[in-house]
Amino acid sequence: MGGSYTESNVEKGEVHRGDEINIKEIFSVLSAGKWFILITTLIFSVTGIAYVLVKPNIYEANVLLAPANDESVVNGIGDQLGGLASLAGLNVRNNGANQTLIAIEVLKSRAFLSDFIRRRQLEVPLLGTTAWDEESRAWVYDRDVYNPVSGDWLADEQGRSYKPTAWDLVKAFKEDHLTVSEKKESSMIVLSVRSVSPTAAQRWAQWLVADINERMRQKDVSEASARIEYLEEKLSETNVAGMQRVFYQLIENETRTVMLANAKQEYVFMTVDPAVVPQERIEPKRGLIIALAAILGVVSGALIILLRFFLSEARQNEKMSG
Repeated sequence: MGGSYTESNVEKGEVHRGDEINIKEIFSVLSAGKWFILITTLIFSVTGIAYVLVKPNIYEANVLLAPANDESVVNGIGDQLGGLASLAGLNVRNNGANQTLIAIEVLKSRAFLSDFIRRRQLEVPLLGTTAWDEESRAWVYDRDVYNPVSGDWLADEQGRSYKPTAWDLVKAFKEDHLTVSEKKESSMIVLSVRSVSPTAAQRWAQWLVADINERMRQKDVSEASARIEYLEEKLSETNVAGMQRVFYQLIENETRTVMLANAKQEYVFMTVDPAVVPQERIEPKRGLIIALAAILGVVSGALIILLRFFLSEARQNEKMSG
């Protein structure tokens, strides 16, 4: 029976070593191959060191934001004028909380980010550079794809330009640079921007907050102005005193919206903790990477030795059984 031995087998030393794993023997094999494991560990460690030295530092700037809308005021106006607006064919929205959610989605939208990147001229920093020179505080350009002298994007051997499309720019920005998260317990929003340049990370974070506030302000002013124009048109068409009062109240409300929007700098998001130039990198975690590389070297070396040992044992057993 496989796995059981007779007394004579044991006395004669004819036990097949492949029938059970001897832990002591495995340690003996590993001890005999300690130099191979050491060399493997050294190779992996050197590779890990080379990797972290080549990989650029990544910095992250964070902005803590709070909703800037006073929901009690907005809801009060909506309650007071909702019925009047319905008579005029308008819909007054209680948009305190909804506006914040909409602004977050707009901030992450392809349309907003594409416009943001183009307007702030981030195309080259995003996809035309390889690093950031802290001493000169300037970008290191990827001269295989972009010519900083002429300001032109180069082309590949097939003549296809390296100039990125809006899709390429937004994808790179969302995947490599932008993170927007919400703290459920406090309704605070954390906007994080990562970059190889600590200065760029802080500046881009500030620009994003300013631009989303401006975008939402323009949107609300435009909509309120359109409603005022509509209400004034309806006002001129009616001679009913009661309806005229309704229209005057609605026009007053929309005018107030325009005035408040133009007077309020932080329209949707109020900055609680502004972005600062980060002084510590978040990536790469050099110590962790080197430690993992060393561990991987030890494990790989041990596995190779054990694999060779078991293959050798299997061949010996085949010869003995043959």
